[in-house]
Amino acid sequence: MPELFTVSPEMLKILPTFPQEIWETLYSTLFSTFFAYVIGLPLGILLVVGERDGILPLPRFLMKFINAIVNIIRSIPFLIFMMMILPLSLIILGTRIGTVASIPPLIIAAAPFVARMVESSLREVDKGVIEAAQAMGCSPMQIIFKVMLPESLPSLLSGATIALTTILGYGAMAGAIGGGGLGKVAINSGYYRNWPDIMLLAVILLILLVQIFQSIGSWLAVRSDKRLTNTKKGRLRK
Repeated sequence: MPELFTVSPEMLKILPTFPQEIWETLYSTLFSTFFAYVIGLPLGILLVVGERDGILPLPRFLMKFINAIVNIIRSIPFLIFMMMILPLSLIILGTRIGTVASIPPLIIAAAPFVARMVESSLREVDKGVIEAAQAMGCSPMQIIFKVMLPESLPSLLSGATIALTTILGYGAMAGAIGGGGLGKVAINSGYYRNWPDIMLLAVILLILLVQIFQSIGSWLAVRSDKRLTNTKKGRLRK
């Protein structure tokens, strides 16, 4: 059997810490994704409804400013951006090291990405449906919450799955500059100490987490798609 797959003494030392590292990876990813959507979802809605021909037009200079901020943050590589934002973690949380310290940079870095995902999903909504709602006298808020968001729910859920797995990858990269979780184990113990079996195990666990998130997200997206649901009902009736 290749040496890579043998249980080394180093593996036996590190193995008991893996449940804690998995937990840190999970809570930092889920927490960061939630607050990235708290910021990114309204931002994505504004990017669509605030256009000149949108249902709630905003001043042109404001739309240009929002688009510029989103594009600037998205264009900065995450590791560089995280090093720039880590002082904010020190101010807010009192530390620049560990899983908790990586959460503010994760939120700020992911929010523009989420905004673009939401924007893309909302643009898929049939304009005829929106025009019909306007003809019925619906207010902009009613159109947003009762037409646009429900109609784009499958796409929004698919986008949320992509965002979740992307933030998981960001969190793993944060291990290179003091973040916690499986990324820290893979980089500090696996790479720097040249323990390939530990790095391999951490990578396998990260892949499994991505597969779990992807499977759940895809299932929810399919379940929320009215077109697929109605098609299945029609087949059952036949």
